[in-house]
Amino acid sequence: MATLGIPQNTIAILQKYQFHFQKKFGQNFLIDTSVLERIIKAAQIGSEDCVLEIGPGIGTMTQYLAENAGKVIAVEIDRALIPILEETLAPYDNVTVLQGDILKTDIRELSEKYGGGKRLKVVANLPYYITTPIIMGLFEKDVPVESITVMVQKEVADRMQAEPGTKDYGALSLAVQYYAEPKIAANVPPNCFMPRPAVGSAVIHLKRYPVPPVEVRDDRFMFTLIRAAFNQRRKMLPNALTGANIPGITKESILEALKELRIPETIRGEKLSLPQFAELSNLLCGSQN
Repeated sequence: MATLGIPQNTIAILQKYQFHFQKKFGQNFLIDTSVLERIIKAAQIGSEDCVLEIGPGIGTMTQYLAENAGKVIAVEIDRALIPILEETLAPYDNVTVLQGDILKTDIRELSEKYGGGKRLKVVANLPYYITTPIIMGLFEKDVPVESITVMVQKEVADRMQAEPGTKDYGALSLAVQYYAEPKIAANVPPNCFMPRPAVGSAVIHLKRYPVPPVEVRDDRFMFTLIRAAFNQRRKMLPNALTGANIPGITKESILEALKELRIPETIRGEKLSLPQFAELSNLLCGSQN
């Protein structure tokens, strides 16, 4: 089968099947072999690995994954792409294509059925509108995932690895960094896709921590605080948290916790690091009871 990373091969297969891009699925197919190679390198795919690919499209990246991994499970939501995938991936006996919505898929079951219970390496060229729900779903549902290497909007990648005090730092930065170590592996311009997206993209590698880097009594409560802090990010932290009306949390308890942590009460949430949010959460969680 011809390599789909070469544009004329992609065009030929799309014309053969008279495929029409579906805006609702956010479809942008990669047409640059050097980017595909960088994704494989960033994901650190080897012959022992079981890879879960979300949104294989016409199989462009799947071909590269199949050449490098022991097993590839590709989950595609668009039924119109299944016959194309059956053709483009026919030479590979280590690929299983499944039609379905990844947000409704039991990933633990996939790991058991196709990967011998191994922790999966997730690789994806994600539709930008659904990037965050998919990534956070993989982390929060505690599925057996070793790493996630995804093509996302450049702006989202920057937010995932942002540090305290920077303009990109926010709730997404803290959520991702609680579960994984983020590293941007490549910036990808719009001309590497068909059709061209309106914005630049980036490949980001998220290496899952065996245990989170901070100890938290209640991580859901911590993320409630984080969301409250960033929902009104221009406000000083005590005012932002008080305004969120979190049950059991008063302005007095917030000021007391900040004093104990030697954090100035004039600080804004965007200046607090993950360890500081964890410490504040643990203190305020105690004051709830």
